[in-house]
Amino acid sequence: MHQCESPDCGCGDVDANAALNVVVITLSDTRKIEDDKSGNRIVELLEDVGHKIAERIVMTDDAGPLRESVLAFVADDSVDAIITTGGTGIAPRDMAVDVMEELLDASLPGFGEYFRAVSISEIGPKAMLSRATAGRIGRTIAFALPGSTGAVTTAMNHCVLPIIRHASALAKG
Repeated sequence: MHQCESPDCGCGDVDANAALNVVVITLSDTRKIEDDKSGNRIVELLEDVGHKIAERIVMTDDAGPLRESVLAFVADDSVDAIITTGGTGIAPRDMAVDVMEELLDASLPGFGEYFRAVSISEIGPKAMLSRATAGRIGRTIAFALPGSTGAVTTAMNHCVLPIIRHASALAKG
């Protein structure tokens, strides 16, 4: 266990090795779990650091089903975090960020800002086209990541994995 560096954060001690139960949702009209490189990459990176996959699903890019699924997972006390991949751009079908931000009780604008800042060194100005976001829904931490495998790898390694345990502890109160 390590002591949180901020005495005012309210999380108390956070077990640096605590396994979280994470739901991974891929938004795609064409992918199946077998050929979903980005969703599978998220699973691989989570499991590499000891987290558990509570559920792994692929669904179409539709706001209603995503909203219903996220709310169902948030209602499940055993789920610590939800990570979506896909639907974070500006194309007409890209609605993940809109749905997630509608559901957020507390947003983390710094998450998207930091992701885009890190991404600039990899893909240049195209990083501005991502609306990746994160925050808390109820007592569950939620992340909406882009759909490309490169962007998922960047987001997971630089933005999600370094904070997910601490963010989950804060979300739980």
